[in-house]
Parts: sequence; structure tokens; C-alpha cells
Amino acid sequence: MRAVISVIGKDTVGILAKVSAVCEKDGVNILDVTQTILQDLFTMIMLVDLKGATAPFDKFKEELTALGEKQNLSIHTMHEDIFNSMHKI
Repeated sequence: MRAVISVIGKDTVGILAKVSAVCEKDGVNILDVTQTILQDLFTMIMLVDLKGATAPFDKFKEELTALGEKQNLSIHTMHEDIFNSMHKI
């Protein structure tokens, strides 16, 4: 199973590293990353593979949400199927 992680917030040093650290800790493989900075706004979308995850999806999602709250970022994690359904034309 794959998931999409979106991150939005004020640009600060180490955002990618902190999100990646949660993925590494929970055995989640990062397949693709795209990020950009618009003025001082950081935006990132990650596609991750949950096949080898050592934590349940809900726990992984909660950890990322908590990281976002701690870092003053908006971090949303959803199953790839839900993401694709939401963005169909």
C-alpha cells in the first residue's frame, strides 16, 4: 500500500529531514518527493510505500500530524487511493 504525505508551512531548516526521520523510524520507504518554496512558504508532497512499515498506518499518520503541530506545519497523510479519488476529474 502507498500513501501521500503533504506538508505546508513557513520554510525552516530541516523540514524534509524531520518528516523523513519519522518515515525511517516506522519502516516507511519514500518513493518520490517534490518540494518547492514560494516566497517563504514551504510545500512538499511525498509518495511513500507502507509495505514494510513497522507501525500501523493510523499511528504513522498521528506521528506526522504531531510533528506538524510541533513544527507549526500542516502535515496530512492519506492512502494513495483516497488521494487519487479526491483528485479525479
